[in-house]
Amino acid sequence: MDTIVRFFQEGGTFMYPIGIVLAIGLAVTLERFIFLVREKSANRQSFEDVLPMLQKRDFRAALNYTNSSDAKISTIFAAGISRIPSGRREDIELAMEEGVMEAIPQLEKRTQYVATLANIATLMGLLGTIMGLIAAFTAVANAAPADKATLLSQSISVAMNTTAFGLMAAIPLILSHTFLQAKTNEIVDSIEMAGVKFLNIVTERKPTPNKEG
Repeated sequence: MDTIVRFFQEGGTFMYPIGIVLAIGLAVTLERFIFLVREKSANRQSFEDVLPMLQKRDFRAALNYTNSSDAKISTIFAAGISRIPSGRREDIELAMEEGVMEAIPQLEKRTQYVATLANIATLMGLLGTIMGLIAAFTAVANAAPADKATLLSQSISVAMNTTAFGLMAAIPLILSHTFLQAKTNEIVDSIEMAGVKFLNIVTERKPTPNKEG
């Protein structure tokens, strides 16, 4: 703990804004992760519940269920079910695509902030180092010749702490953004796959029994 405190103190004032940026980025990551996990579970449960209704072609019950569910996939299915009376696969598919286009921004909401915060942490680290070097060279200019080398090396070491901390903050945020993006893409792919299954079920033509005599 003493090492961490000394590291912050030697890094200068820019260490604290970088720490705030890191904390905000991690908070957004945690919030998005919880949201995506819950959304994935809700979508799976909704699909498993509505699938038997679709297979039985009980579209009224399926529509009532999807309208009462908060899962993104239920909203998409509800849009498709409402177009079933038209009987055209193209109409059903267009309605569901519109639902997907509305769901994706909600799934990706605030995820880009994590990447932006990672870039801000890196740039603040560089800015802190540059400001520290400017202060160091200014101090060296007024120092005694015998002390210049020692003072300069110490000042540069302190200034580089800001860059190091900026990178330490940026790396986990970049990894977090990549993870969240992959998780989001996984949910979108599962929604699209469920949509294809939905279309195949609702547009399937039942064979007409042959009548003799």
